[in-house]
Amino acid sequence: MSLCTLKSTVMPAFRRPQNSSGVFRRGFAAVSSENLVKTACYDLHQELGGDMVPFAGYELPVLYKGENGGVMKEHLWCRSEGKASLFDVSHMGQIRWHGKDRASFLEKVVVGDIQGLAAGSGLLSLITNEKGGIIDDTVITNAGDYIYMVVNGATKFGDMQHFEEQLAEFDGDASFEYLEDSMQLLAIQGPGASAAVAKLLPDGFDLTKMAFMTGTDTTLDGIAGCRITRCGYTGEDGFEIAMPAEHAVSIASKLIEDPNVNPTGLGARDSLRLEAGLCLYGHDLNEAINPVMGALAWTLGGPKSRRRMEQGFLGAEHFLTSEGKLKKQEEKRVGIMGMKAPAREHTEIYDATGEKLIGRITSGTFSPCLKVPIAMGYVSTPNAKFDTDVMLKIRNKMQPAKVTKMPFVETRYYRVPE
Repeated sequence: MSLCTLKSTVMPAFRRPQNSSGVFRRGFAAVSSENLVKTACYDLHQELGGDMVPFAGYELPVLYKGENGGVMKEHLWCRSEGKASLFDVSHMGQIRWHGKDRASFLEKVVVGDIQGLAAGSGLLSLITNEKGGIIDDTVITNAGDYIYMVVNGATKFGDMQHFEEQLAEFDGDASFEYLEDSMQLLAIQGPGASAAVAKLLPDGFDLTKMAFMTGTDTTLDGIAGCRITRCGYTGEDGFEIAMPAEHAVSIASKLIEDPNVNPTGLGARDSLRLEAGLCLYGHDLNEAINPVMGALAWTLGGPKSRRRMEQGFLGAEHFLTSEGKLKKQEEKRVGIMGMKAPAREHTEIYDATGEKLIGRITSGTFSPCLKVPIAMGYVSTPNAKFDTDVMLKIRNKMQPAKVTKMPFVETRYYRVPE
C-alpha cells in the first residue's frame, strides 16, 4: 500500500521545488554553468537522463527523463511500499568537529543539547545569530571521536565564517574540519530504503536496531571511510550515506541496480519535504525568523530542559524568558490548505474578510499524494490557530483557505521494535 492512500495525521515535523520542472525552474536564477560545481555523480546523472539545473552553486538533477522519471512519478515512487528514491545531496556541507571542548562550543552556536548526545545519537538543531534569527538548520551526530555535522549547501560557507568568528572568542579546545567535495553524500529514502542499503553494509550490521537520527562510520560495498545516518528530508524512513568521492559513482550504481530504487531529483525532493511539513532554508526559515516563530521550539527540548533553562546560545534572550519560557511572537509558521489553486512563495495571506494582510506563503505546491494544493507560511499569531479561515491572493483573485496542522501527509520515521 502507498502512503498516498493514508489520511493526513498530526505528528511532529521538521527539516527541497514543484510539481513540474517548469514550475520548479522559476526558483532558479540564470547562472553560468562554468561557475557551477559538478558532483562526483554528474556524468551518471546525465547517463540516467537527469535534467541538470543550478542549485546552491552546483549542477544537480531537477528530475530524470524516462519511464519512472518526472516529478510526479518520482514523488509517488518514494512513498510506495517496497520502493526507495536515491538523491544526490553532495552539495550539502559535511563538517567534523574536534577538540575536547567541541560540544561546549557547539552549544554556543546551536540551540540543541549537544553535550547530552550519546555516542552514535544525533539531532536536528538550529544555528542562531545574536538576535535569535536562524542562520541555518543542521543535523548533528556524536560520532564518538568527533562530532559530525551536515549543513545546507547554499549556506555552508556563511555558516563556517560564523563558526570562525565565534571560535575567535571561545576560550577552549575546539576546531572544525570541512570535508569539502572529497566526501560525497547520497540520500536514499522510502519504505524500501532499508532493504536496498542493507545489501551494501557489512555482514552483521543490523539495520533493525538502528534508530532514527543515529549514525555510525562503516564500510559500504566493502569501501572504507564511509558513514551512514538514519535520517532524511521526505517524511519516510531513509538514510544519508557519505563516501569518498572516488567511490560515489560505484556506490550509487550499486544502489540503482536494485529495481526498487529510483534516481530522483530536486523537484520531488521539494514536494516530498513540503508534504512532510519540513522547512526549506532561505524560504521558510531565514535570519529574521527565530525558532519560536518558525514553530521549531521543540529543537530546544521541553519546558524544563537544560538548554531552555541554561540557554547560553546566541540570541536566546529574544525568544526565551530567563525562566526558559517561550516569548510571544508577532507571527508563526503554519500550514495552509483549502485553496483551489496552488499558492506559491510570496502569495499574500489575508484575514477571512479579505481586507487585512496577515502574512505570506513561503512554500507551496500541488500535493501528489493528497491531490490538492498545500502550502506553508507565516501569519500573525492571533490568526495562527488551526482551522482559522483566511483568504489568499492568488493571481490577483481572492481564494478561501484554512490554517491547518502539519505534516500534510503522515510521516513514517523508523522506530526500533520493542
